[in-house]
Amino acid sequence: MNTPVADGASPTLVERDAPPRVCHALEAAGVHPLLARLFAARGVRSSDELSDDPARLLPPSTLKGAAEAAALLDDTISAGRRICIVADYDCDGATACAVALRGLALLGARPETLHHVVPDRQLHGYGLTPAIVELARAHSPALLITVDNGIASHDGVAHARALGLQVLITDHHLPAVDADGVVQLPAAEVIVNPNQPGCGFASKALAGVGVMFYVLLALRALQRERGRYVGAAQPRLDALLDLVALGTVADVVKLDANNRRLVAQGVRRIRAGRVQPGVAALFAVAGRDASRCSAEDFGFAIGPRINAAGRLADMGLGIACLLTDDAAQAQQLAATLDAINRERRELQAGMHDQAEALLARWSERRDAAEPRAALVLFDEAFHEGVVGIVAGRMKDRWHRPTFVFARGADGLLKGSGRSIAGFHLRDALDLVSKRTPGVLLRFGGHAMAAGCTLDAARLDAFTRAFEGVAAEWLDAAALAQRLWTDGALPAQWFDLSTVRSLEAQVWGAGFEAPLFCDEVEVLQQRLVADKHLRLKLQVAGAPREAIWFGRTAPLPARVRLAFRIGADRFQGVERVQLLVQAAVA
Repeated sequence: MNTPVADGASPTLVERDAPPRVCHALEAAGVHPLLARLFAARGVRSSDELSDDPARLLPPSTLKGAAEAAALLDDTISAGRRICIVADYDCDGATACAVALRGLALLGARPETLHHVVPDRQLHGYGLTPAIVELARAHSPALLITVDNGIASHDGVAHARALGLQVLITDHHLPAVDADGVVQLPAAEVIVNPNQPGCGFASKALAGVGVMFYVLLALRALQRERGRYVGAAQPRLDALLDLVALGTVADVVKLDANNRRLVAQGVRRIRAGRVQPGVAALFAVAGRDASRCSAEDFGFAIGPRINAAGRLADMGLGIACLLTDDAAQAQQLAATLDAINRERRELQAGMHDQAEALLARWSERRDAAEPRAALVLFDEAFHEGVVGIVAGRMKDRWHRPTFVFARGADGLLKGSGRSIAGFHLRDALDLVSKRTPGVLLRFGGHAMAAGCTLDAARLDAFTRAFEGVAAEWLDAAALAQRLWTDGALPAQWFDLSTVRSLEAQVWGAGFEAPLFCDEVEVLQQRLVADKHLRLKLQVAGAPREAIWFGRTAPLPARVRLAFRIGADRFQGVERVQLLVQAAVA
């Protein structure tokens, strides 16, 4: 996809450093020379880090609370007591819910004892609230399990416990911290979260679906210790890895070595056709070839269709699609999700235009020579379901931490934020709450994405406080957009073999897909479909086909371009094509 340019200016292209010794060591271990350079530039220091062998996954025993969760679950299952999963309304939460329900069934829970609820974004808000506890009570559960939420649900956990319900929290978000800097955890029976105090799990980037998968691994290990599988094969939890991979990539968590292994295993299963019917159906409606599955498919095609249900309709549709084993039903649900996603795109486009208009009016009122370090946008016409997407697009466009607010059904403003490197969004909200007590009713999230709720009357106060934190934390260098590249691509690697080799890898957040840059001569250029620039470039000593999606302005005769290398596949014929991302004249 195209890399947006801050303030309409060209980004600064910065070449990643690939330590020569590491490159040589990786090559000596049998890694392709180009891949060795790319991996070294992304912090890989040993070929061991590149193994996707599931045996190299971090052990569940190192995840705090996993053993206790396993014991609680095994006792609950053995007693035949009911379990209710409390899901979240994004793709990570939906896949975590599906993994929990499918996994617990594999590990002995009877179908009639398993239930789930998912909050309505506008009616219930986020997490295990007292209202969601009441909704779950309809299923008469003995145990509530949160997936991808719960670490900040103090009131909901207290309400559940007062009703005699046990609560197991599985989450990956950061816990709340009080005014004295003390971490505040809800009073659940068990908490499993790699980001809770005292957890020695080496991957703090585990997604919510990954946390739930690890709880299942711990449960299976405990059942094995208790002699559950003597003389019988233990359940194959790898059947859930397509869902784990999807949720991990869609939540844009860092693809560290452990997450890459999880994703790689999921991708491998999908390519081999070992995939849940709902995931296969989503590939079909998205027009993607599952046999060529890549992490990019999860982030830009499959994940958005599931997320659209939680944004505009009912995430129950997304979860149902992931849970069904009936191919025909999966196709129907996937088609419905696809239609909702088209509606989401139209709504998002309108909100993006409104947001740009708000910024234009702001720039007319304020000194353009001193642009603010953060953006806060609100319009009565904004829809709560897509504020996060719009915040991301505005952040990319202007390279500023951005919050976009919409009015919720309860009249409060619900905001979703996206950040840039060097600005920890949740920590910024925490500082805002301390400096301006009462301005935030609720908040939570990560370094790069967070959410908050406030009264409309406090929006200006929040804006001033948030902009103030950004002005303190971000200098001119941090606010100047930089595009990290992998330098020039040698001429011998402009071929389909290289394309296939790159496509076979797992790229994503924190382990970005290769982006090359070079000085090129523009031989030909023409506009196609009134919105894309088709190019023929002289690069690395030969003419090469290229396209720049979303670009309409012509390029100068000589220009420095940042590009990816891919394949143009049409009517069974493949050819190398450069996908241009940015230009520096």
